[in-house]
Order: sequence, then structure tokens, then C-alpha cells
Amino acid sequence: MSRYDEQPWQARYTADLAVTASEHGDAVSMFRATVARNPDGDAIRYFGRGITFGELDELTDAFAAGLAAAGFEPGQRVAIYVQNTPQFVLAQLGTWKAGGIAVSVNPMYKGRELAELLTDSGASVLVCLQALYRDVAAAVVPGTAVRLVLTTSELDLAGRDEPRIFAGIERLDCPGTTDLLEFVARHRGSAPPRVSLDRSDVAFLTYTSGTTGPPKGAMTTHANVVFNAGTYRDWIGIDGTDVILGVAPLFHITGLVGHIALGLLTGAPLVLMYRLDPAVTLETAEAEGATFTVGSITVFTALMSVPGAKPATLAKIYSGGAPIAPETVRRFEETFGRYIHNVYGLTETTSPSHAVPFGTRAPVDPRSGALSVGVPVPGTIVRVVGEDGRELPVGEVGELVTSGPQVVAGYWNKPEETAKAMRDDGFHTGDVGYMDAEGWFYVVDRKKDQINAGGYKIWPREVEDVLYEHPAVREAAVVGVPDEYRGETVKAFVSLRAGMSATPEELIAFARERMAAYKYPRAVEILAEIPKTASGKLLRRELRERPARRLDAPRRGAHTK
Repeated sequence: MSRYDEQPWQARYTADLAVTASEHGDAVSMFRATVARNPDGDAIRYFGRGITFGELDELTDAFAAGLAAAGFEPGQRVAIYVQNTPQFVLAQLGTWKAGGIAVSVNPMYKGRELAELLTDSGASVLVCLQALYRDVAAAVVPGTAVRLVLTTSELDLAGRDEPRIFAGIERLDCPGTTDLLEFVARHRGSAPPRVSLDRSDVAFLTYTSGTTGPPKGAMTTHANVVFNAGTYRDWIGIDGTDVILGVAPLFHITGLVGHIALGLLTGAPLVLMYRLDPAVTLETAEAEGATFTVGSITVFTALMSVPGAKPATLAKIYSGGAPIAPETVRRFEETFGRYIHNVYGLTETTSPSHAVPFGTRAPVDPRSGALSVGVPVPGTIVRVVGEDGRELPVGEVGELVTSGPQVVAGYWNKPEETAKAMRDDGFHTGDVGYMDAEGWFYVVDRKKDQINAGGYKIWPREVEDVLYEHPAVREAAVVGVPDEYRGETVKAFVSLRAGMSATPEELIAFARERMAAYKYPRAVEILAEIPKTASGKLLRRELRERPARRLDAPRRGAHTK
């Protein structure tokens, strides 16, 4: 038996922490158990408007009935292209009740990216913010399989106007679409057709660049959702007396599981704020009595920029998705009196595979100075393997390979990519790290060139392809470079065509107009030649190691993360 099979990390577990029991067969059954237990409790709170579990049950029944009336069949896909509003939860849960698969779409996506996801998923229904439909989706939908578009406003379902959030936002007419709330009202009181959901049924597709190539739809099953909702509940001690502060984007696996699914399981209300405004977030946390949140470290860095605010109730804080510097944790604790616990996982592990036990401080890697990402959560075995696939001894650095009930079924319509990542020994994460003798894990590097900017995963080739569209660009190479705020940010190296010119600022603006905000390069350096190997491969490592001034991203960015 190997040291990993011995699971030394179990010594870090509290006495009452057993393997998470998946007491529900699917996420809808999980929700219905909470409705039966607490129908009058708030499921969602949105700027002073509470939606109870009973009301959410009625609204999602109506949504599912409306889908069925429109010809939607079990197994079909609904793409959800909204920000952190109640409509996201309504659409996701209603899709499940109709036997469908929810497809999470980043609301920062532009036309190219939206078209790619709609085409790959084959979604027949799109739920979309009005402004996103007008500015992006209207031009994309005709070329896809989408036959029903439900539009909604971020102002809908809000109990009050919050000028710092909603300034300049108006309800828009979207010809050719159906208003979401009118659609639901039309079918309110109608029972949706009964569908039979199995643990192995896909609950949602969450798109990720994974370890290689273009975005792939990770097939997250109902069993995955139920298991890791239970992991959050049992690991941290969340119950119906807690209040979840929704700072993670709902389209991201952290928001899908650590916010939505956790609330549906425990009965804890989920507080949504459309997008992140640090001052509004802290005021809302205090007003709502928020007790728990999980989000990227950039969120907590932003909160520290607000003078004087100290939410006394927010005691259970976790952060994941990007490396966390010990100094940031120290400064946050100094500011708010709360310790940030690390959590680690990927889209393919349905959020957490590792976490720091609540109330425990993570050790620091003596070699890199990085905080431990925690220990494997119950029911999970993680091994460190070498290039030959063999297990490495304790303390040696290799690829992390994860096995457990949270690992997804594979990638949508990509059997070859599934076979590469989901092997007999577990899911090959593409992340490199090691385990110490006590079972703590450390992520010390990436196997591939993927960039992780504030929790957002960026594939360099996608950025390069956009830069190549500029008429003056001859060659482009994109790498991740250290950034104080985002952990890592995007830098492009460009060589220009003979006789043509372009400034770094022009190239940044060009990419910014064509990509999601987190993807475009924050810096461009123009070189006479891009360094390459004799075979013509770009020398990314050499580019990353070039001396350069430290990059600092803006302190406050638009939230959909």
C-alpha cells in the first residue's frame, strides 16, 4: 500500500467528519427535501427582496412547464448567460426539473466565445440579460441551434434600487425574444411533466480550457453536485442558520456548487448582488448577517480597499481558484480579524478536492513560500505521479491525480480529451505539486502554459489568435506573468510585419474589444523576433523569465467573478 492509499491527511479531519454521505439521488430531490423542511425560509435575497424556498419551487415548476410546452425534451440544453441574479438560480433549477442540462456561460463573453459555447453544447434555449442580448447574443443566435430566447433585466426581482450597482441600467426591448418573468407567470401553477433523474445524469456543462486546447464542456453529474454540496456543508459546518454571501460568479464551478447547490442543500439563504462592488458587498454582508463565503483572492483583496468596514458575522471564509500569498492572508486577518482558509479544485472536480479544515491554519511551503492548498476532502484520494505515471515519494514534485465522487464524467462530445484526462488511476489535473509527510498538499507549478488570472483560466493560444487578426502583427506569444492583485496576468510579446507599426496601447485596445475582460493582455512588449526553438516552437519559458517591471492590474474590476 502506498503512502497515498494510507491517506495520512485523515489525521487532519475532525472527529465527527466522516465520508460525505450523498443522501440525495439528484439535485432536484436535494432541493425538494429542503422545500419540505423549510418552505417559508429565504432561498435567495436580492437587494431587499426575499424569495422563499416555496416560491422558488413554484417559479421553477413554471419555468420547467414552460420549457415542456415549448417542445423542450429531457437531455436538451439551456444556456444561462446572466450575472449573479436570482434568474440564474431560477433557470438552472427549472432546467433540471425539465430533465435538461444547464450550460453556464460567462457573461463577459463576446460574440466569438458565446457562439463557440452555444454551438458546442447544442443549446436550444438561451436565458440572457437584455443588455447581453442586444450587445452580443442577437447577432450570434441565428447561427446556432437556439430556438427560444428568454430575456430578463438585472432590475427584475430586486427589492430596491441600488444606484452604485444599477446606475445607468434600464429595461430594454428585445424583439424576437420572450420576457423571462412573463414566461414564468404564464405557466405559474402548471405542474411540469415528471422526469426521472439519475445520479449519473448530467446536471450542467461548465466550460474549461482544462489542461490542453480550446474550451471543453465538463459534464458535471447530479451525483457530483450532491456530493460536493455535502462536502462544503460537512467540512465547514454550514446549516440553515447560516447566510451565504454570493461573491463568486454563479457561472463558475465555485458559485454553482459553493453558493447555489450548498444553499439548496442546507436551506441557507444565498445573498446575491449582481456584480462585485466592494463597499456594497461589505454593507450587504453586515445587513444580511452573512456568515459564509467562498471566492477568489481578488475579491478579498478588493474588500480590503474599503475603509472602516468590518462585517462581524462573516466568520467562515474560504478562497480558491488562484494562488494565495501568505502576506495577503495576514493583511486580511489584520484588517477584518478573520482567517482566509484555502480551498483547491478544478471544474473537473466540481469545486473542492482539497481544503484547509475549518479553524486550522494552512502550513507554508518552505521552498516556495506558498500556502498549502489543504488536504483531500473526505472520500477523495490524491496521488502525485511522475512523467511515467508512477507514484512519487512524499515530498517529490509531480502531477496531481485525483480520484473521488466529485470527478466529472468527462468532456461533452470529446471522447479523446476525456480519455487523456480521466484515466484508470484518476483525473490528471495538469497541476504540479507535492504532498508532505502529514498529508498537506502544495501546488507549486502548472504542467502546461495555461494562465490563471484571479481564478480565471486563460489559454494563451486564444489570445494569440485574436492578436494575429491585427494587420500589423507578424507573430505573437502570450504568457502569464506575476501580478500583485490577480496573482497572474496576461502579457503578450509581439513582432510586427515589415513596414507596419502598432503601439502596445493599440494592441491592448484591439484585443480588449474582442475578448472577455479577464482575457485581454494587460501588457504588450514589441520585439524584433519572438524567441523560438530550432523546430519553431515558441520559447514561453524564456519570455516569462525576461526581466520586466511588475504588473499591477486595476484594483477594481467589473464582477462577474
